[in-house]
Amino acid sequence: MSFQLDNLIDGNAKEEAGKSSKEANIQIKYRTELTSYFKKSDHSNNSIYFSEIPKACCDEPCQLGVDEAGRGPVLGPMVYGIAYAPLAQKQLLVDLGCADSKSLTEDQRDSIFDKICKENDKIGWTVEVISPNVIANSMYRRSKKSLNEVSMESAIGLIKQAVEAGINVSKVYVDTVGKPEKYQARLEEIFPQLEIVVAKKADSTYPIVSAASICAKVCRDHAIRAWQFPEGSNETEYGSGYPNDPVTKKWLASNVDAVFGFPQIVRFSWSTAEKILEANALSVEWEEIEDHEIRSKQKISKFFAKSPLKSYKVHVKKHVFFTERCITNVTTL
Repeated sequence: MSFQLDNLIDGNAKEEAGKSSKEANIQIKYRTELTSYFKKSDHSNNSIYFSEIPKACCDEPCQLGVDEAGRGPVLGPMVYGIAYAPLAQKQLLVDLGCADSKSLTEDQRDSIFDKICKENDKIGWTVEVISPNVIANSMYRRSKKSLNEVSMESAIGLIKQAVEAGINVSKVYVDTVGKPEKYQARLEEIFPQLEIVVAKKADSTYPIVSAASICAKVCRDHAIRAWQFPEGSNETEYGSGYPNDPVTKKWLASNVDAVFGFPQIVRFSWSTAEKILEANALSVEWEEIEDHEIRSKQKISKFFAKSPLKSYKVHVKKHVFFTERCITNVTTL
């Protein structure tokens, strides 16, 4: 059964994301397939990677876990993942060795992910790879969107798609962002038919969340290793990607262009990146239009006055596009 993946995000955010942040929906059978797909990505949009849905997950009540990888780094995507399995398969998750991905080595995570892929008749997974560009642009919008909001929207979208794909979701366990009580109340309002638990360190408490954490982390690791730089940079020694890593800071400082800024792998809204831009990039001075602020505003009642049109003149304000560029009308050429 294929996983139908549309309409990832709710409300107004969904409309905006649909324009710029959806890239591809790709089914994965083996871990080794990840690298080739990540190498082909242009990294400017979000991507969805998913397993085949086991028939048992449609026929039997299932538990579903939600977790992320790469929330804090200044480099690379943030990856949100879900894993799901029949409630009767709780022991399978323990036998697979599912534990908090941060407590496992990379080899251990890869090994467990391979086992999850082999047990494709009992357990399934999906991840959303959220582009660094999407993250940074969300924070720089006129109406700013926090990383918590980006995270919640991704989690909600993944749960919603699992339900709409026919997975018999009964219980949902989520590793929290922000206050768990508030997050849980929001999810319960959206999914009143589901039993939902949002908790701190859920990835250490619930094996199904651990499985989601491992899937997310493995995909992020592969995305970072396979990253192709359209900007032409050949330096890949960027350390852990976390803001306090000296190797990462050194890489950022040596890979900033004075005009164009950072490569796409950088979340340029992070304060670490902003400080390096301020120190190394060219500053821009915008020409100030003096009469912008001093023009008097028209009262709406003026447009409904009974006096003849010729008795007053309505000033039509130029669009900011033209004033910023000092473009004016001409009568002769």
